[in-house]
Amino acid sequence: MTTKNTARRVVISSFLAASAVLLGLPMQAQAADTVLLNAAYDVTRELFKEINPAFSAQWKKTTGESVDVNQSHGGSSKQARSVADGMEAAIVTMNQANDIDILVERGVVSADWAKKFPNNSSPFYSTMVFLTRKGNPKQVKDWADLAKPGVKVIIPHPKTSGNGRYTYLAVWGSVIKKGGNEAQARDLVGKIFKNVPVLDAGGRGATTTFTQREIGDVLVTFENEVNLVREEFGDKFDVVYPSISILAESPVAVVDKVVDKRNLRKQATGYVNFLYSEEGQEIIAKHSLRPRSEKAFKKYNANFRQVALFTIDDVFGGWKAAQAKHFADGGEFDKIYNK
Repeated sequence: MTTKNTARRVVISSFLAASAVLLGLPMQAQAADTVLLNAAYDVTRELFKEINPAFSAQWKKTTGESVDVNQSHGGSSKQARSVADGMEAAIVTMNQANDIDILVERGVVSADWAKKFPNNSSPFYSTMVFLTRKGNPKQVKDWADLAKPGVKVIIPHPKTSGNGRYTYLAVWGSVIKKGGNEAQARDLVGKIFKNVPVLDAGGRGATTTFTQREIGDVLVTFENEVNLVREEFGDKFDVVYPSISILAESPVAVVDKVVDKRNLRKQATGYVNFLYSEEGQEIIAKHSLRPRSEKAFKKYNANFRQVALFTIDDVFGGWKAAQAKHFADGGEFDKIYNK
């Protein structure tokens, strides 16, 4: 290319840029040096809308590199299958360890993923609570009330949604932790699911069914989702905390197969570390997810009520055992639901 032609192109580019500014036309944004994809479960949409630009700003400030973070959302188990089938997420944020273990079995995440970051690689957690119509007309106060005749309960499908799985296990575990036996737990779970008019695939779909389609008397969902609903719809609903519930951890993992293929390990690891930073923890707490940071927890203490929590390990011997017994094909859920 001649010097004359080069100069002419510079003049034309400068003229077009100046014209765009004068006319108020959008200029094409400069592409980021790096793009990460975070495959996350579906009720964390609002959280990551704030987390991602905060991480990008922090990363740019400390490294000089521009990093954009894109999101994919869906039911936790559905997301895990998508990543296992080839979706090139650099990070996965699930609502149960079992979904990341699926990725271990498929060879895309290392077997020691839970030991790579603090708190079993779970930078935040939540629990299951009830959202009722204003005034709680069905007088729902605890898990057993969801089994009463005439109470329509909205719960997403336990075989496609971590939200639904946690709800199922919270019901079963509440019976066991109060001194009941497995037959009694099975009976209560069965009665509650007979009161479920529709099984949505994920938690956000169940929320839409309850709030916008106005189906059901009570929605069982994560504590943070309840607070989002009340912020959006105002004083139309009441929140009810059961006497006992389940600790619902949100584990995060770097997808080794993807980050090694695309040379993204440094950035993906930095992203997960940001979730544990005080800045990240404060954003997490602001969105009504329970942070690991005591400082952030205290600052947003009003978002979190005290409730007795039990863990998957306490009652079920861990996620692998729970999955095999309750949610595998032909397991307890299939027997109960198809009865």
